[in-house]
Amino acid sequence: MSTFVPLPLGHRIPGATHSVSCSLPTVRDVIGYETKDPDVMRPLLSGYPRFIVHTFARQLTGRLAERADLRGRTLWLTSSARMAGELAQQVGGDARIFSSDGLHGISHSEDPELAARAKSFLQHTGGFLSSREAEDRLVRLGALPAAEPETLFDGDAAAVIKRQLRRAFPSAGDHDLWLTNSGMNAVYAAFRALSAQQAARGRTLWIQLGWLYLDTIAILKTFTATPRDYVYLRDVFDRAAIEQVFAEHGPRIAGLVTEVPTNPLVQTPDVPWLAALTRRHGAALVLDPSVASAFDVDLLPHADLVTNSLTKYTANEGDVIAGLVAINPASPHAAALRQTLPSWLEPVYPRDLARLAAQIGKTEAVLARIHESMPRVVAFLEKHPGVRDVFWARRAESRENFARVARTANAAGAMISFTLRGSFEKFYDRVRLPKGPSFGLATTILSPQVYLTHYDLITSEAGRAELAASGLDPGLLRLSVGTEPVEDIIATLAEALE
Repeated sequence: MSTFVPLPLGHRIPGATHSVSCSLPTVRDVIGYETKDPDVMRPLLSGYPRFIVHTFARQLTGRLAERADLRGRTLWLTSSARMAGELAQQVGGDARIFSSDGLHGISHSEDPELAARAKSFLQHTGGFLSSREAEDRLVRLGALPAAEPETLFDGDAAAVIKRQLRRAFPSAGDHDLWLTNSGMNAVYAAFRALSAQQAARGRTLWIQLGWLYLDTIAILKTFTATPRDYVYLRDVFDRAAIEQVFAEHGPRIAGLVTEVPTNPLVQTPDVPWLAALTRRHGAALVLDPSVASAFDVDLLPHADLVTNSLTKYTANEGDVIAGLVAINPASPHAAALRQTLPSWLEPVYPRDLARLAAQIGKTEAVLARIHESMPRVVAFLEKHPGVRDVFWARRAESRENFARVARTANAAGAMISFTLRGSFEKFYDRVRLPKGPSFGLATTILSPQVYLTHYDLITSEAGRAELAASGLDPGLLRLSVGTEPVEDIIATLAEALE
């Protein structure tokens, strides 16, 4: 009997109360999710936490909205008082900060434009209230009988997490490893801290190398000083184009941001070469190994900062959202960053830390199991006549670059992206794998990645042209290989490809 059974719309993946993914079993559901169709959104009690407000947070918001000063207003709960203040500034209008018993947020009049502005900012920066904190507060209010049982580390969770992370960052001390409440807050904090330092030197231009994750792109576009201070270089392999930008703008360049490998095309630039180039021009280098895990690629010796989503691989049971910024102690920016970076980081709720500490010790074992399966799944897809193209860390165009930073000969992360010769819709609706956002879980999961992250581009001619220019097919599928028997993963893919 197969490991995989179809999951209904809204089913939590993997299944725990605080799971970070949810089932979107058909293309119609995916489109409904993107267009906020009430019939699709109603069953989604939770989902990726920066996109779907957890049912506990919604319940808590509803209780607070009964207060006289908040009645009839839209309410957003944030991860800290600092985040509430920044959110109020970004939203504008009649946004008002509120604070109650250590809980923080803003309220504003019921205006869709203000609400969209608030949600986008919290999504990009990782500023939402933790679902576990919302749950604990509901328990204290008597709205829930008790928190759902789960395995938690009993002790100094942050110390345990950092001790495990030093296996991936051996040159970093505790004062170089900064935990935060999400991978996107790590990116945001790194960008804001470095931007402030570089702007003081007259450097305001930022380079995005390769097509990166949705919210990383949004941070670079939104928070650079002016539109001319954002430069997008599509081709991570085009040294001449990269060098030309540095030749033209060298003294103005604050930094370059890229993922190693990129999401979702799984492309790796020549990292040592890139590090030498940025150092030579006085620019900062920010690298993000989330696609393959910091335990698979060694980036800190080359970067000023490494940002990492700990939601992937380290939180391999798929029910914690957290992030990390690692400072390279040899960076010329290190001393200043140790002082300024913490002011941009959002705290990790203690129970999230305790849950992450209970899982992180399994990271390398989970990766080892995935590494065994990856070549076999890739070989199956590459040989299947129904598959047009396959992208993974060791694809020919990236193989040498990836090997330069890979920790072991079989390191590859869990991500495989592929396109089909036949109907994307038919395959997606038929395949019995779990289908939804996120990756790097012990559970195999398939994502209609471009639909989920760039549906706005798919639905316009100009948007489709923009995707095509960056090598992105709207029907691109992103597979995160898990720890289930590889024969079951392949058999389930084969069944849907018939």
